[in-house]
Amino acid sequence: MKKAALDWGKLSFSYMNTDYRYISHWKDGAWDSGKLVTENTLTISEGSTALHYGQQAFEGLKAYTRKDGRTQLFRPDRNAARMQSTADRLLMPRVSTEKFVDACDQVVKANWKYVPPYGTGATLYLRPFLIGVGDNIGVRAAPEYIFGVFCMPVGPYFKGGMTPVNFMVSTWDRAAPRGTGAAKVGGNYAGSLMPHEEAAHKGYADCIYLDPATHTKIEEVGAANFFGITKAGAFVTPLSPSILPSITKYSLLYVAGEYFKMKTEERDVFIDNLDEFAEAGACGTAAVITPIGGIFHNGKLHVFHSETEVGPVTKKLYDTLVGIQYGDVEAPEGWIHFVD
Repeated sequence: MKKAALDWGKLSFSYMNTDYRYISHWKDGAWDSGKLVTENTLTISEGSTALHYGQQAFEGLKAYTRKDGRTQLFRPDRNAARMQSTADRLLMPRVSTEKFVDACDQVVKANWKYVPPYGTGATLYLRPFLIGVGDNIGVRAAPEYIFGVFCMPVGPYFKGGMTPVNFMVSTWDRAAPRGTGAAKVGGNYAGSLMPHEEAAHKGYADCIYLDPATHTKIEEVGAANFFGITKAGAFVTPLSPSILPSITKYSLLYVAGEYFKMKTEERDVFIDNLDEFAEAGACGTAAVITPIGGIFHNGKLHVFHSETEVGPVTKKLYDTLVGIQYGDVEAPEGWIHFVD
């Protein structure tokens, strides 16, 4: 099969209707076997809980082409586990890890012509989702569910190289204490649209969310996790029950500690104590790392390493993790899943 006739280097992070997607239905207490379909629309009941009460979850992961031509997924079992945790929180049926990974495999194989070649910087982005459907009107768990996975090729997040960006502290809360902040549910993202718009209007890449209880500690950076490199060389990231557990963040924690023998800490990160950090960044699936040039808080922009240059520790962490994802750096056991 030939690759699609796309300009891989000019792809953005945007929707593309590829050839196949996977769909599976849950009814009467069990999932069906699932299948690949070509139609990119869903027909669901107007009473579906996903529409009215936000009973839905999603994940995001990527398929990478290695230098040897093989295709691999990066830690898909962790995405499966996170979806299972979200499903538990929203009273939805779990999708087993085996079913989740198999669905991803089927979608990648069926859309192989859209998997970008090695060296282009582009990847195949997978979007698994789980929604409550079926005839319903009361506030209760749905009678039926749909699990699906679709995909599209996306370009490299940083075109022309990594460049630090600035963020501002938001007065809005991302999540409530003991709420759904640690679950990957759509409502968390819907609520972030207005704060993001406000930040962008003021010239910032996105906003920094503080803890909802005291507004003194950093929790998340837009839709990503925060990390800082202290002046003593430690990798620090916030610890809170309302932060989404980022697979990228925990991978970076491991890389920092095991590959570079850095001290690693998950702990409170106080917004008034930014001086402890020499470098800072946001981490997530899309960009892996977005270097933070500065954070605007209380009328002042606190600059870390530089507003124009990536810090040396941030750069080596990025290069190492991306190298693992593309198969150029040896991965820890269990991190790589070969599709073919």
